[in-house]
Amino acid sequence: MTDDEFISAFEHGSLPEVSFHHRDHVRMAFLFLRRYPPLEALQHFSASLARFAVANGKPQLYNETITWAYVFLIRERMARSDIKQSWEEFSEANPDLLNWKDGVLKNYYREETLASGLAKRVFLFPDKPFTPPS
Repeated sequence: MTDDEFISAFEHGSLPEVSFHHRDHVRMAFLFLRRYPPLEALQHFSASLARFAVANGKPQLYNETITWAYVFLIRERMARSDIKQSWEEFSEANPDLLNWKDGVLKNYYREETLASGLAKRVFLFPDKPFTPPS
């Protein structure tokens, strides 16, 4: 599926939920950030993801803090790169963004914060002191 087809299927609700895992979320955010200015990408991606969750009968899975934090991290990584990377290059250079179980957000947030109802409704700033990897 091309990037345009992937975005279109996601925005129109025709992308099967079973084929939209964490890596696909990161890819979609990356593609939105390539297509739109950052704040517009954040708005489009967040709204589309919330609609996708509702369309698949799982509105409780949308988490604004996780969504926005990943968009901000992806945007930062894209800005730090001197070249316009493809998704393949970006994903290869940023494997920590693709690991859901031991994801990068654990460096910034307590688990109970990310699981909270407030975090699902509004973006919360990180609440864990950052410890750089050794």
